[in-house]
Amino acid sequence: MNTTAAADAPSTARRNQLLHTLVSDHAKALLAYAGKLLNDRHMAEDIVQEALIRAWSHSERLYGTEGSVRGWLLTVTRNLVVDRLRSAASRHETVGADERDVSLPDHSGAVLASLEVTKLLRQLSHQHREVLLHTYLCGRTVQETAQLLGVPAGTVKSRQHYALSSLRTKAGASDCP
Repeated sequence: MNTTAAADAPSTARRNQLLHTLVSDHAKALLAYAGKLLNDRHMAEDIVQEALIRAWSHSERLYGTEGSVRGWLLTVTRNLVVDRLRSAASRHETVGADERDVSLPDHSGAVLASLEVTKLLRQLSHQHREVLLHTYLCGRTVQETAQLLGVPAGTVKSRQHYALSSLRTKAGASDCP
């Protein structure tokens, strides 16, 4: 039992040294490569970490064969990037730093504004509300509104002016243009 522990100690030290060598010799190049492929530094760091772990766990095969260690690491990195992009695309996700921490739009401001406008419109006279309904909400011209209401165009303009003025005053926004 002591012979196994004694045999594992040099192996563990050698594997730790191998990991340190892999990181110091190749991590910057792999990070630059993955970062260029992904355009997302955080994801590139994850990919490089995974590639180095794979190299470390397959060190006997990596150093036991002919070929470049960096070439093998670059190939593994590229394959991991492709796998990550494909898996994200299959889930209809977008990959990139721009999509991180994006909050969904909050419609509470629009709802609150709608409630305030409704409350203010209820405070107007029926004639003023009617003119604003036709001109602003229905998009009719002053002439069309006058014809529908059976009043002169000048009356529509006057009611519109006083209705808007009253809304500005009641809303506390009398300094609006």
